[in-house]
Amino acid sequence: MTEIRQRVTRTQTGGRGLKTDPVWANCRRLLRGRESLSGKVFTAMWNGLVDNDPTDQALDAPIAKEELRGLLATAKKGAVRGDIAHRLTRFYTWCADADIGELTRLAGTIDAWWPEIEAFLQTGITNAATGGTNHLIKDAARVAFGFRNLENQRRRVRFACTRRQRLAAAA
Repeated sequence: MTEIRQRVTRTQTGGRGLKTDPVWANCRRLLRGRESLSGKVFTAMWNGLVDNDPTDQALDAPIAKEELRGLLATAKKGAVRGDIAHRLTRFYTWCADADIGELTRLAGTIDAWWPEIEAFLQTGITNAATGGTNHLIKDAARVAFGFRNLENQRRRVRFACTRRQRLAAAA
């Protein structure tokens, strides 16, 4: 969404946005959820975007975001598969009809990762711990570059990955 806002502002103004540019001025509001905006703030944001963006691209992006948030909330609630499929279709349709490259890419990413996203929403299980450990290993290996003794490098990686070491480093 930020990419779209920046591109629209550059197209309209010929450069970087200013605080006074309506699309740029609404950027923080665009990142918030619809439910966290008061009616007055939402109306001001909506009217500012409608009046000052002839392409409607800056408005299409937050609508797509809210469609995706609705889809994820529906899937997380454990709704019936038909409801989830309906929300997913609505999201894909909105992104396709908007005909904005960034939204098309987002829809493609969601399509490619949907089974994994849905599995996470239903189980709450991720591979974050594995990814974190892999990151620690790569960092330790990068720092240990130049060790001629492979066993010393292995020890350094094991040491970096121990819980006691990570707690000491965080303190």
